[in-house]
Amino acid sequence: MSSWIDRARAVLPGGGFGNFDAGLVIERGAGSRVWDADGREYIDYLIGSGPMLLGHSHPEVVEAVAQQLSGGFSFFATNPRGIELAEVICDAVPCAEQLRYVSTGGEADMFAVRLARAHTGRPLILKFEGGYHGMSDEGQMSLSPTRLLDFPVPEPDSAGILPEVQRQTLVAPWNDIEQLDALFAQHGDQIAGVIAEPLQRIIPPAPGFLQRLRSLCDQYGSVLVFDEVVTGFRFAWGGGQAYYGVTPDLCTLGKTIGGGMPLAAVAGRKDILELFDKSLAGERWLMQVGTLSGNPIAAVAGLKTLEILARPGQFETLRAAGLRIQQALTTALGSAGVPFQLVGDPVLFDVIFMDQPVLDYRDLARADKALQARFNGVLRERGILKSPAKIYPHLALTEEDLQQTETAITAAAAAVAA
Repeated sequence: MSSWIDRARAVLPGGGFGNFDAGLVIERGAGSRVWDADGREYIDYLIGSGPMLLGHSHPEVVEAVAQQLSGGFSFFATNPRGIELAEVICDAVPCAEQLRYVSTGGEADMFAVRLARAHTGRPLILKFEGGYHGMSDEGQMSLSPTRLLDFPVPEPDSAGILPEVQRQTLVAPWNDIEQLDALFAQHGDQIAGVIAEPLQRIIPPAPGFLQRLRSLCDQYGSVLVFDEVVTGFRFAWGGGQAYYGVTPDLCTLGKTIGGGMPLAAVAGRKDILELFDKSLAGERWLMQVGTLSGNPIAAVAGLKTLEILARPGQFETLRAAGLRIQQALTTALGSAGVPFQLVGDPVLFDVIFMDQPVLDYRDLARADKALQARFNGVLRERGILKSPAKIYPHLALTEEDLQQTETAITAAAAAVAA
């Protein structure tokens, strides 16, 4: 693998693609497992940062894609498979009356923010500290701030962002209804929209928080956007909005809906999505084109993935796997006497090494990162691959996988207790 790393360093900034540990080069994946360039095998809880909900190279998805390959890769035109996928999504997702395809979740988030401004004619976007919404200028406000400025002032996470964007973005703490009420009371008539993950990274919404967010947007005429790139078709058939019972005006979808292929969408109310239609929007038209948007290869991969997810018992199986991993973590770390807690939902969570409640980004920032890194390091040594701050259960996990995971968790718990 060292030769690949050396070659990568010569041609890639930082020696990688910017997504994950540049010291790991993944050669292939099948089912629940991946193999690095040295042939080392891992049970995969990273799963491409979420999209491989069925596991790698699911045979039914592979077959569907193979059938499409000889029929064309991309047309820059509407195609039947993309229409069919849109029908499935609009039938499943509560807010989705129409949708527009893009290629990435970050692109979808960017257009959702632009739609909110175009629909309302207002300048301000409200987001939550620590919330991830792609690489747009607004998305790169207070994702991982270091200075912890007074709310609602955001901290840009990247160079190259104009000060005007900072002035047009408000940042609030997740799960703080009092702060939310105060921000709307002061700025509500200028807030075009609010963008939020229904479960922020791994932090669940407090009881009533999403409902209050919905009611404030209704009261002030702001557009509520749920970033469901991760939670869509993972938390439930209709996504996080169905799971939590709160319907936004717009949502963004990605990862699962493309079955591992580059495909995403912004979906929602017809009267807002019609701003993409020049014949209806007139001067309010919002231009959107994308060379690969809705291409048939991604569409058939997404169609087959959603077809499989719609079969009876799939979400119950996913939750059962997550619960089993959570129980293994609770048992092993509880016996080790290490302060910890599980943060998230059984379908998306992680273990956090602290004994205080985690309600927002600043709580999470106080966790023992060194201990978490040590824990994750032992898991990888034992053949378990995960994100530094997330565990993605998936439907390819077998009984053998879960037993090996439990054994690795026991070893990692002993290591952090030593």
